[in-house]
Amino acid sequence: MFDLPPDLPRLRTLETYVRLQLHLIQQAIVTAEQREAAEQEAARQREQRRPPPPDWTVSRGIDARRSPVAVHIGGCHMQGKHVQAVSRDDAVRLLADGVEACMHCRPDTALGLL
Repeated sequence: MFDLPPDLPRLRTLETYVRLQLHLIQQAIVTAEQREAAEQEAARQREQRRPPPPDWTVSRGIDARRSPVAVHIGGCHMQGKHVQAVSRDDAVRLLADGVEACMHCRPDTALGLL
């Protein structure tokens, strides 16, 4: 720590300085809280605007033909980047044509094919 001056005028000066610093810190806290609240509100609004995942998707290969690789339930974490939304009928048809069902989300079970 440090030693405080013994005389009243310098102690009052230090008190004034510390009060000003405390005021600045409190203003910075209010500003940070407002910024954080605005960021949370913006994130909440983005989440509300996000469209729901499709019911069924198909992963496509990276080959030139972009062949179907696997059928997924929409929102499956294993579907990868090359994915396309498909209708229920298309998902059933793809599975019937031999396209693999995702082993994680099991669309074949959800579609009643097993």
